[in-house]
Formats: sequence, C-alpha cells, structure tokens
Amino acid sequence: MYLSFLTYLILPFFLFWNQVQYSELIGSWQLTYFDGIENIVKSADYQNASSAQRANMDAKIKYRLESTVYQFVEGDTLKFIDFVNQKVVQKTAKVELRDGEILVIHEEDQDRLAKIIELTPQKLVLLPISATSKSGKMVFERIPEKK
Repeated sequence: MYLSFLTYLILPFFLFWNQVQYSELIGSWQLTYFDGIENIVKSADYQNASSAQRANMDAKIKYRLESTVYQFVEGDTLKFIDFVNQKVVQKTAKVELRDGEILVIHEEDQDRLAKIIELTPQKLVLLPISATSKSGKMVFERIPEKK
C-alpha cells in the first residue's frame, strides 16, 4: 500500500518532467532516416530494378533526405521543405505542442500531427499520426548553428 501511494505521488512528477518544451526544438533539424524509405528499398520494385534504375532511386532517396530540413523558429513557426508535384517548395507553418509530446503543424489546408518519441540535444524522433496512411518513424539530427 505504501509503495502504490508513493507511485501516485511520483508518477505525475515524471510525466511532467518528460514533457517536451518548444524551446528544446528551436533550431534546424536534418532528416537522416525515414521508415518509409526503408520500405521502398525492401520493395519488389526496388529489388527487381536494374542497377541503373536502382541508382536513380537511390539518388532520389538521398535528395529527399538531404532536402528535408525542419527549422523551428522562436515563437510558433516551422519552416520546412516539402515536395509538391515532385518539386521542392519552401513552406512556413504555425506549430504547437500538445500535451508535451504531440507536435501539431498547422498548414493552409490541413493539420499534420506527429508524436515526439525521442528528443535529445542532437536527435529528434517523430512518429507521424495519420488516419489515412501508415507513415513511419522519422529521425532528425540537429544541424549545428553556423558562427
């Protein structure tokens, strides 16, 4: 009984402690891994492709990773690269943190949600939340600020 009472006292403290603060996100983050890309590489289309076709797919994958940068700005703004009709487009959106773990990106026509699975000073791991697709885990690394 004493142990369960202690658990009820300590648990809320740890839940509050683990909540992400927006200030921890401020800065630029480079996408380094995405589950969806791994699924493409494991697909029959990729596996059965010629070496030239695979090289072309690999180049597109590399370009997609290198082009995906999230820049969280003071206040509530996110600047990011998106792909629209196979073209790179710079976008800006308002963001908010819900319950210290859900990142909400307010775009013009929709809201995107992602659960923050891990956040360290150098690593950000997001799990997109969507009813229509099964997006996989996204791993970002902080881009050091240029001095």
